[in-house]
Amino acid sequence: MNKNEAKKEIKRLREEINFHNHNYYVKNNPIISDFKFDQLLKKLEKLETLYPDLITSDSPTQRVGGEPLDSFSTVEHKVAMLSLDNTYNYEELHEFDDRTKKNVGEVEYVVEPKIDGVGVALLYENSVLVRGATRGDGIKGDDVTSNLKTIRTIPLRLMGNTLKNVEIRGEVYMPLTGFKKYNKEQEKKGEPVFANPRNAAAGSIRQLDPRIVELRPLDIFVYFISFTDKKFSSHYKALEELKKAGFRVNPLVKKVDNIEDVIKYCNKLEKKRESLDYDIDGAVIKVDSISKQKELGETSKNPRWAISYKFAAKQATTRLEDITIQVGRTGTLTPVAVLKPVKVGGVTVSRATLHNFDELKRKDIRIGDWVLVERSGDVIPQVVKSIKEKRSGGEKRKTTPKKCPICRSSVLRIEDEVAVRCVNHLCPARLKWRVRYFASRDAMDIDHLGESTIDKLIEEGLIDNIADLYHLKKEDILKLEGFKDKSAQNLLDSLENSKKQDISRLIYGLGIRHVGKYAAQILASKYQSIDELAEASTEELKEIDGLGDKTAEAIGSFFATTENIRLIEQLKTIGVKTKEIKKEGLPLKGNKFVFTGGLSNLSRPEASDLIKQQGGIVVSSVNKDIDYVVVGDNPGSKYEKAKKLGLNIINEDKFIKLIHKK
Repeated sequence: MNKNEAKKEIKRLREEINFHNHNYYVKNNPIISDFKFDQLLKKLEKLETLYPDLITSDSPTQRVGGEPLDSFSTVEHKVAMLSLDNTYNYEELHEFDDRTKKNVGEVEYVVEPKIDGVGVALLYENSVLVRGATRGDGIKGDDVTSNLKTIRTIPLRLMGNTLKNVEIRGEVYMPLTGFKKYNKEQEKKGEPVFANPRNAAAGSIRQLDPRIVELRPLDIFVYFISFTDKKFSSHYKALEELKKAGFRVNPLVKKVDNIEDVIKYCNKLEKKRESLDYDIDGAVIKVDSISKQKELGETSKNPRWAISYKFAAKQATTRLEDITIQVGRTGTLTPVAVLKPVKVGGVTVSRATLHNFDELKRKDIRIGDWVLVERSGDVIPQVVKSIKEKRSGGEKRKTTPKKCPICRSSVLRIEDEVAVRCVNHLCPARLKWRVRYFASRDAMDIDHLGESTIDKLIEEGLIDNIADLYHLKKEDILKLEGFKDKSAQNLLDSLENSKKQDISRLIYGLGIRHVGKYAAQILASKYQSIDELAEASTEELKEIDGLGDKTAEAIGSFFATTENIRLIEQLKTIGVKTKEIKKEGLPLKGNKFVFTGGLSNLSRPEASDLIKQQGGIVVSSVNKDIDYVVVGDNPGSKYEKAKKLGLNIINEDKFIKLIHKK
């Protein structure tokens, strides 16, 4: 293929890829498999590698690239990004309507959900995205183009021929499902978590490395054309044009005839907010007619043709009575606010997270402060800030502890980490978490060993480590409150049965930092025994696909600790399975399975164990690398996604035949 032919093929490929990108990310309706899409992208990448001078900024290959920035440059918006005036009751909305009609007569309105995210301005020239900027001070913002390009719902080139030179306003946000999943993964790794979805979006957009931003589940809704060389008669029609150009416009946007309909719809949105996968804190009401918008004009701060109606607060102020310290499974010390009980979003809150000691210091939150508390969805309540104006002078700072509050051992802080950790593996607080983790359903699945029982066993001095569980006698258990002969025997039977669990469960149950269920299965398929894993070098572990450097280093550190090696030896002596009988030639080795829906003949753990016994791997989310999707009764969204990706979907009967055939 000569250069001229390559140029035509590159153009065709970009158009086809953009079309499929739009179907997948904006319409949520892919019409080709991920595999076919990847093949198109690889073909384009190959041609651009052969002819690098044909690479353009709007090519799908340019969504992420380049080295991290040292800092952001400041750019000026085409049109100032003004803030909205806020209203908090329907009477104030009526007053807004009265002022509007007094100046321009009868109007129609557009009502939009007010997304709680980060405002950005997207500038297109000749239909190509040339710049993306934060709001900044409204006149100038930071150039975050490289980061915004990682958001797949932002087109690099506009579709159609209507919009060419245009500046578009949008709100970048992190969906609640993505936020929870990201934080859960961070917690498993022992890494810092985000306080709330808005902070997650804001922090991500201001990352200097776009490769980090790409890994975060950001999305966008666009809501306004601030500058264009095309004339529109109404705001609603402009939003329709944005859809045609390839953008996501919130499907809950509604055009209404009068202020009474505005109020009805605001009430409907407020009731709906808890069911959405993103935070909204109100509704935005805009005059639909563009000519009347211009006639109404704006003040130096706010447009006169738009207003925000704020929903009932999910925030409240209360007194911070104390700051306690919680010690987690990996020894992380977390400050927790003890609050004078207060209702936030309909729920009484008496405790809230303060995240870490760096955050505590940065926000300057003190015992005795009046504080602003926020609750978002079912996310743990957090202290947003202290109200310094209410201080009396008697408030006290909580300093970073030098010793664990439970066992009084020294604490350690690793360079470049925010976490402060207790290093004593025998710390009672750490022991509680480790035993709970070891006994959990996804680990050794020890029935009848709940949180309160674990607490009692430790308080009575019956266990000092995980291995002590297997030395418990019936007379020991009967001493505990609430246990009788049958329940004590049930616990002993469950402990005995757990010895037979496959080694992937044991690896997961050991609580190694950064090693979740998926990583444990990878390790179990790679190594025949815990001893083999313990002997693996960090360099060898880093080479295993799907682990990562931090996980490899954490595994190396775990097995370099004398106490952990002693624990493994104790478990072996007790009879806990630490070695698989057969590893080579397993029929399902490396095959990845996902379950969705209820199974009739097997429990989910039983089915998972059958797969693991044959070398397969069970994962929780659907992606293009999955080999089998096992569908039971009432399957969820995973089933729909699997169909769209063209994955191999089998029912329970076929799954059982597959297992027995193999």
